[in-house]
Amino acid sequence: MNTLNKITALSSAVPKNARFITTTSSCLNADDGWLSKLLVRKIEPTKESHSRMLSDKEIVYALHTHNIRPDSVDKYLKNYATSVAFVESRKADLGCELVGSWTVSVGDMDQALHLWRYVGGFEKIDKAKILFKENPEYRALEKERGNFVRSRHLQYLLAFSFWPSGEPRTANNIYEIRSYSLKPGTMIEWGNNWARGLTYRRAKNEAFAGYFSQIGRLYNVHHIWCYKDLQARRETRESTWRNPGWDECVAYTVPLIREMHCRILEPTEFSPTK
Repeated sequence: MNTLNKITALSSAVPKNARFITTTSSCLNADDGWLSKLLVRKIEPTKESHSRMLSDKEIVYALHTHNIRPDSVDKYLKNYATSVAFVESRKADLGCELVGSWTVSVGDMDQALHLWRYVGGFEKIDKAKILFKENPEYRALEKERGNFVRSRHLQYLLAFSFWPSGEPRTANNIYEIRSYSLKPGTMIEWGNNWARGLTYRRAKNEAFAGYFSQIGRLYNVHHIWCYKDLQARRETRESTWRNPGWDECVAYTVPLIREMHCRILEPTEFSPTK
């Protein structure tokens, strides 16, 4: 079976609501084998933005990454919990809600990640920024927090339409965030392959959410997975490789990656998802 027929067969297994963007066939006529899997297929020119093709809703996510001073982790978490309570009390005005809050247990230590959802897009973010700036209570919390952190980074993200929407999980779980820096111009190709790839990762319900950057570090992708523990993660990942088609997804996406980064996360006490 040649490469084009393999891709056609893979597409037939994808749910009807998955969205794909057509690619050229210039690289699909290569002989089947390891060489064809290393080729990055080209994207047809389009007048529609990539974000419109890959994301369905006017919802923007803010991913805050804070590197905490090692001697101030407890103080930092107490401060941020108070900030979350402040936002919750003014949810109607601010239009944002916390999706998940985690600390890193494997990877970049003394780091916290907070994922916020803004319903209403960047217009809602603009209004919220003004309200935060004008409120003395919130400004005082931010000033205090500055004593506990070494550095901060903010990204605005959109959700991939074919990923789960990040609904809260119960019980005690760990999360894995796999962050990818892609070659510019390959976001559509990434989305096409992962819309297929997720069909092989449904048995254990480990897929939590997937995002791509709009502002901040560009051509960044974040996949968030949920597992019971590290052993469950290992077993799930090993079983995935036994699913026919998963190797195709990996083979076609690896050439798109410039850099990748994995961190294991533990939910904070105030995180909506556990």
